[in-house]
Amino acid sequence: MILKASERGGGKQLALHLLNDRDNDHVEVHDIRGFIAGDLVGVMKEAHAVSKGTRCQNFLFSVSLNPPDTETVSTDVFETTIERIESTNGLAGHPRVIVFHEKEGRRHAHAV
Repeated sequence: MILKASERGGGKQLALHLLNDRDNDHVEVHDIRGFIAGDLVGVMKEAHAVSKGTRCQNFLFSVSLNPPDTETVSTDVFETTIERIESTNGLAGHPRVIVFHEKEGRRHAHAV
C-alpha cells in the first residue's frame, strides 16, 4: 500500500477535496470520531477553531492510503492500517475522519 502523509492547514479546501464526487465515482464518509460536528465541513471548521486557540497553522495530519491497482483491500485492513499509523505517530485516540474514494473501480482511503 502506498501511503502519503502530510501536516497541513486548509481544512475547508481539504474537506472539499475529500467530498469531491466529480472526480470520484463514489465518496463515502466512513467514520467521524471525536468531533461535535457530524459532517466533514463542520469537522474541519471545528478543528480550525481549536487551532486558533493554540496558534497552530498545520493543525491537521492527513494520510492517503492507496493500494496497488491489482489489489482489493477490505475496510478492516484500511482501519487497521490507519490505527497503526495513528499509534506510530502518537495520535491514537485523537479525533479523526476516514473517507473512502472509488475511482474507476479502485478504492482508496483518506484519514485526517
